Amino acid sequence: MSFTRHLTRGRDLARNASGFARSAGGFARTAGDHAADVFAPLTLIGRGLRRHADWAKGRWAATPKERRGPTLLVAAAVVLGVFLLPHGPLLAIVALVASAAWVGRGPKAAAAPEPDVADVKLTALYAALTPYLGGLDDPGALYRPDGEWKSAFGGWEFDPEGRLAALEISYPAYFTDTEPAARARIEQVVQGKAGRSREYRFDWDEESNRLRVTALAPLPADVVAQRFVTAPGEIVLGFTDGAGSRRTIPVHQGGVEAQQPPVVWRVGARSAEPHLLALGTAGFGTSTLLRSVALQALPHGDLVVVDGAGTGEHACLVNRPGVHTVETSLHGALAALEWVAQETERRLVALNAARQHGLAAPADATRPLWVLLDHLTELSELAHAEGRTDPQDLLEVPLRHGRAARVTVVFVDDLEARDRISATVRTCTRARVVLGPVTPESGGAALGVPLDIAPAAHTPPGRGYARIGTAAPVRLQVPVTVDPLDDEAPAALRDAVISLLPHRDTRTEAAAPTVPAVPSEPPTVGADATVAAPVADLTKGPAPTRSQPIW
Repeated sequence: MSFTRHLTRGRDLARNASGFARSAGGFARTAGDHAADVFAPLTLIGRGLRRHADWAKGRWAATPKERRGPTLLVAAAVVLGVFLLPHGPLLAIVALVASAAWVGRGPKAAAAPEPDVADVKLTALYAALTPYLGGLDDPGALYRPDGEWKSAFGGWEFDPEGRLAALEISYPAYFTDTEPAARARIEQVVQGKAGRSREYRFDWDEESNRLRVTALAPLPADVVAQRFVTAPGEIVLGFTDGAGSRRTIPVHQGGVEAQQPPVVWRVGARSAEPHLLALGTAGFGTSTLLRSVALQALPHGDLVVVDGAGTGEHACLVNRPGVHTVETSLHGALAALEWVAQETERRLVALNAARQHGLAAPADATRPLWVLLDHLTELSELAHAEGRTDPQDLLEVPLRHGRAARVTVVFVDDLEARDRISATVRTCTRARVVLGPVTPESGGAALGVPLDIAPAAHTPPGRGYARIGTAAPVRLQVPVTVDPLDDEAPAALRDAVISLLPHRDTRTEAAAPTVPAVPSEPPTVGADATVAAPVADLTKGPAPTRSQPIW
């Protein structure tokens, strides 16, 4: 017989043996189940007899020695009487078995109680804080290896899911609570033990040496672009929680109307923070924030947009009424920003002349002008490489005199490009926003003050923090404002943005009705007049990718 046939027969025998073993195992399990069912009454009676015996043994041990003799005599008399009765032994056995069955069935053992969630989690947190808050030379230290957590924690609260919702932590007076690094260590430990999936607010009470920790509920991420109920000059940057805003506005959220607290940025001649600096990580909503600001500013002002990244995120604004230009090249950006600087000076001269003569300010000098800059630092690097003027240098006049001239600058860039932003931009932009995943260090550097909120481990798009002027940082969720030219975005979100644009566009919407053609010759323009780019004829197909202003 060949080796192959031996190998084949061996595999067959092994397969048969395996099947036999599985059959035998199944038969054994079935037989065991049947045996358990058959012997269940005997097990019940045996357990009852054992309990009777334990009871009798206990009674005998509890009986004094001088009474054991009479007790045995009485028991013997009872047994003899039962034996002499007709059918007495049979009735006694039946009664004993019935009693054993009744006693043997006993109640089920109670389940072990669940451990107290506060005792389990707060004990672990106490042990984790001991190396940082414990005093080695203090025999009565509040935090020590053999200490009790109830002496250091107070006012704890857990949500229905067993997660820490609020806690008050006492710490010794010698802890350096005025140093940001020491605070950051404690906040990191607390967040690690309480769960990194949520945000936590840390309120340090330095006078009483107490730290109050509060878990923050997630912000609504389903508020889409819409007309917000605000006064002229108010821009809704996004929405926050009840602690971050003292007012609410009605919004359409999830198909219903709800009240949400907004983060409102006020601009204009009386604004203390006339310019905005927004930093963030790519893909977390900086361009979305810029589109949201543009849609809210268009009904009351004019726009100049510079897309330094050249990604076409703001192409939906090309040829819109009120949009002077949308630039993506270095040459166009320099020309646009030079015009903005000259326009700022012209407005200052016109407003000053009107005040000197006691006249009303001209309308072309009071209509708000918005300068929206997206990733301008990339064009700055290109300008340095080519030896040309840095576009950021042209922002000095609009930034320093923009409030008086009704010129507002919104500067949006990457968080890693913060060091490439000029000192003038960082100094004059006192309204700050940071979006995306940040650390306490990077968030504090972007906002200008230490961040008293520990960010969550996972950050959804549009989530971040805002600080208006000298106020404390608040949480922020930017409204969902997608690019209507993005085919991958949901149609409902694109339609919401399209409905807010000033006029219909054949690139993104249905065919618009025929409109009169633009005159072949532009209107006569004075030296001090503000001129917008001519609107493209919508009946002649798609508009160009760039709107060229008339300088």
